[in-house]
Amino acid sequence: MQNNWGFYGRDREIADIRAILDRGRWFFCAVSGRRRIGKTSLIREALQAAGERRFLYVQIPDSDERGVVQAFQDALESQGMPPEGGQKFRTFADMANAIAALNASGFILILDEFQYFHRKVLSPFQSLLQDRVDRLRDTDKGGLIVLGSIHTEMSAILEDRTAPLFNRITDRIEIDHWDFATLFQMFDAHGIVDPGQQLFLWTLFEGVPKFYRDAFDQGVLVPSPTYRSDTLRRLFFEGSSPLRDEADNWFLREFRGRYDTVLKLLARFGPCSHGTLMDEFSRAGAETGTQLGGYLKILIDKYRMVECQRPIFAAKTSRKTRYALTDNFLTAWLGALKRNVDAARIMPLERPLAAADADLAKIEGVAFERMVRGLTVECSRKGVDDFVLSEMIQGYWDSADTEIDLIAVDELINGLVRFGSCKRSAAKHTVQERVEFDGHIDRFMKTPGGGKVQTLIPQKALYAPVFPEEQRRTLSAAGYVCRDLVDFRHFLFPAKE
Repeated sequence: MQNNWGFYGRDREIADIRAILDRGRWFFCAVSGRRRIGKTSLIREALQAAGERRFLYVQIPDSDERGVVQAFQDALESQGMPPEGGQKFRTFADMANAIAALNASGFILILDEFQYFHRKVLSPFQSLLQDRVDRLRDTDKGGLIVLGSIHTEMSAILEDRTAPLFNRITDRIEIDHWDFATLFQMFDAHGIVDPGQQLFLWTLFEGVPKFYRDAFDQGVLVPSPTYRSDTLRRLFFEGSSPLRDEADNWFLREFRGRYDTVLKLLARFGPCSHGTLMDEFSRAGAETGTQLGGYLKILIDKYRMVECQRPIFAAKTSRKTRYALTDNFLTAWLGALKRNVDAARIMPLERPLAAADADLAKIEGVAFERMVRGLTVECSRKGVDDFVLSEMIQGYWDSADTEIDLIAVDELINGLVRFGSCKRSAAKHTVQERVEFDGHIDRFMKTPGGGKVQTLIPQKALYAPVFPEEQRRTLSAAGYVCRDLVDFRHFLFPAKE
């Protein structure tokens, strides 16, 4: 078991950054990804691995011109590089000139939270930076890396044709969650082999490195029979808990108006239709349906916090569309943790802690479905499973109470269509549940969507975090494919079994 925190995965991204550095030309690279995804750690790891590279990191505050310029000067002084002659930077022009001079001397400048320059009060810096960039672009020293956590604001600065910095970027890197191979690598390093604990942690943190690092620092990223209560207590409920205010400070503070109401409703009711969401939105004392549509559009397009889910083969205009939160941490916080963390301020800890654990267990069911879909896609993409997707994996539901957790199509290689049922516990795959599951499949095959897979061999699959061997044999003999997290880990790392 590893006693220190390592740097996990990101081989492709590091290779991309190394290739940029090795060109020997000035560059302007934009790196984007959600908060806490590890953008800064990635850049530092890549630069350190590159050897003798001089760089300056500046975190841009959500402030005015004076605050940003002061943050830049503070970063210089903290690295032992005060302005010549004790000069004080006072304006964006001073800052832009300093960036150009540092680049010309071979420094790589890293500007974090670059999306703040989309704010009206800070936007004049864009034109000043454009002028310096145009002078640097044909040189052979230094470079500029800008990091941003809000996709649309980064796009507005760098990709809008009317923006000063349009067409100035030389490279772009998108940082996503850890893939499952990296996640299992990290779990192995810290002895997390219990599939139940793996699902619990993924429900909370998905593939966000910073959250797992917090768990490690608090001593709860270890195998333990009390991992659930220990993790929740240390990370969320105690006075010094590092994630106690995380959502409010780094997610929800971005939102204004009724966005928080929409997010809370989606966290509470899970994937739900527009009609259900509208009813609950109105009941919450909110505004009209037109306004709800506007909030959803912003949350989907700008913040990527909400996604539209449609049944397999359904058109984009389908009335069966559901809306769901895309972020596990936010779902867990709003759906299970926040109200109980608040309650712990006025009552003995054990009661709200137990309530949070129970609420989180309900969320794990939906999270496990997402986990299975993601694992299936990753294994197919890497060619390590016996099922090769030819259609993006989706679920199915309709007004006739037909609901199938996932449908996967392997038409080109094996001629299969796989119908999946996901349960948080293998014990829930009872005889009655399987009979109902078979009925859902029969009804689906009579729909237009079912007509699209009539020529394929049907395959029924059951999913759980772990299947006891005796149950697996029984279910396999009954014609069901069994898949659990142990199987998926074996597909991704066959030599480790």
